[in-house]
Amino acid sequence: MTTLLVVKQILMAIYSKYEVYITPLLKFLLALVTLLMVNSRLGYMESIDKLTVVLIVALMCSFMPMNFIVVAAAAFTMLHLYKFNLETAVVIGVGFLLMFLLYIRFSPKDTVVIVLLPVCFLMKIPYVIPISMGLVGTPASAVSVACGVMVYYMLHYVIQNATVIAAMVDEERTARFKFLIDGLLSNKEMVITIAAFAVTVILVYIIRRLSIDYAWSIAMAAGAVVNIMVLLVGDLMFDTNVALFGVILGTIISFLLVLVLQFFVFNVDYSRTEKVQFEDDEYYYYVKAVPKVTVARAEKKVKQINTQRNARPVQRSRSTHES
Repeated sequence: MTTLLVVKQILMAIYSKYEVYITPLLKFLLALVTLLMVNSRLGYMESIDKLTVVLIVALMCSFMPMNFIVVAAAAFTMLHLYKFNLETAVVIGVGFLLMFLLYIRFSPKDTVVIVLLPVCFLMKIPYVIPISMGLVGTPASAVSVACGVMVYYMLHYVIQNATVIAAMVDEERTARFKFLIDGLLSNKEMVITIAAFAVTVILVYIIRRLSIDYAWSIAMAAGAVVNIMVLLVGDLMFDTNVALFGVILGTIISFLLVLVLQFFVFNVDYSRTEKVQFEDDEYYYYVKAVPKVTVARAEKKVKQINTQRNARPVQRSRSTHES
């Protein structure tokens, strides 16, 4: 454990010293992964489905605010969908606009959630996001989580029904709009996932704010359990064919990943908890102080040893024997 704490302090020291370089690098990698995944899942417009274009845009994102990554990913998505089908681009574009207005109104600081959640869905560990946002965010973070869920399911619906949509070119435009809108609005799995993630975010936030020992650990465990329960109850009620094993395994992996987040963000020693009481002219104050777990880094001292000896010359006497 001591070794992990030393590594943590070293990493934090490195980040604070080189933050001006590390932050753009992380944004570049996030934008690169996001745009590559958009191109790999859609890829209808060949002019932007090129590594050089992705690298240039990702490099631009590294020097721009985090919101620019969302804008770039949305622009790539809309261009691909426009090349594929105009009606699909219009419906998804309206959905993006409504989510953008909702996101700006309630949780404008949770940009990374909208980008990371679809990526985590493809990695089969989306449950790490609601638990994490319950720990480091606010109840309003449920809005950003919901937006990320809607982005994933909208694109998943288009990709899953691409053949059917492409075959409807001879039908009236209103029929194509109706097929897309009805398919998106009647997606019960999306609604259940949004409900489960929103409940998880709010529950984890409420528990981790309680003045009890191991509040963060209890909140993470409760969030993981509630997430599984809501998804399974929704599956029983609406028959969404949720993979039980996949949900449980993904939640367990997500819980382990959130433990890493807790280690870096909220690592405290409850055995040294102190309760302090003091007062002023108007109030009595009752304070519970929980110290952070820290370890002193061993400082290496280099001792220089002078190998040059200032030895005085030794005079050797030679005795002479007179015969």
